[in-house]
Amino acid sequence: MHTQTTQQRAAARLHINLKLERWHRRCVYASLALLLASGAAWLVARYWLRQAGQFGETVHPLEPWSMKLHGAAVMLTLFFLGSLMNAHIRRALKAGRNLATGWGMIITMLFLIATGFGLYYLAGESDRPVWSALHWVVGLATGALFVLHIVLGRRTNPHRPH
Repeated sequence: MHTQTTQQRAAARLHINLKLERWHRRCVYASLALLLASGAAWLVARYWLRQAGQFGETVHPLEPWSMKLHGAAVMLTLFFLGSLMNAHIRRALKAGRNLATGWGMIITMLFLIATGFGLYYLAGESDRPVWSALHWVVGLATGALFVLHIVLGRRTNPHRPH
């Protein structure tokens, strides 16, 4: 019977390849970039481009279009987040690598999904500003967390030439 030592198991975990294929990585990056850009465009249109009209503040034409694009980007991003479950997340957990920012990404994405769902289906007029602020503040910060996750992941990659 063959038994592995703790060192052998640890070495085997380090050799798990977590890098996504180029097309997959680019799709994840593009969908998240589109999601962030469309959300930021909505913020700009909503809070800085509205103008006073004859009957009060008017909705800027960019506002509904950026929200529609954001909704489409959500669908695309959810698809690619799901594709990461086996291709990246499961293996990263097994390897025990880059767990802090990885779990941070998972928790943050779940929060954004929940608040996005809440904005669409649960929020009333009185609590909509709170749901919205929570969603966009965390959404904007997620861009920085995503970059940090990539940078730290590349530093801890044993397959990367030094």
